Amino acid sequence: MEHDKDSARGLAQLEGYLLWNAEVEDARRRAGRFAEQLPWLTGAQREDVERVYMADRMATCGETLGRISERAAELRGEYSERYRLLRNRCLAAVVLAFGAAGGTCAALTLLIR
Repeated sequence: MEHDKDSARGLAQLEGYLLWNAEVEDARRRAGRFAEQLPWLTGAQREDVERVYMADRMATCGETLGRISERAAELRGEYSERYRLLRNRCLAAVVLAFGAAGGTCAALTLLIR
């Protein structure tokens, strides 16, 4: 069981790494396209614009990812609580149903005698 959790955690980390690298590459491409729209820039200026654009884009992505992560944790807690309540209600319904069935059987047995 612990091995499965380690594997799942490792796969999640690998997926996160790959997704973040894809985001970095996308930011790099966008920075290049943005800088291409400014043909009067010198080579050093272009590199600075691309660097600043990428830094801004990565900061924005990091903030967005943080908000998404927080919300996912909130939802996990909410749904875990809802699941617990639903499970308890279902258990109570089953106990009541078995109790009612047992009571009905006992009453019928007494009436038949």
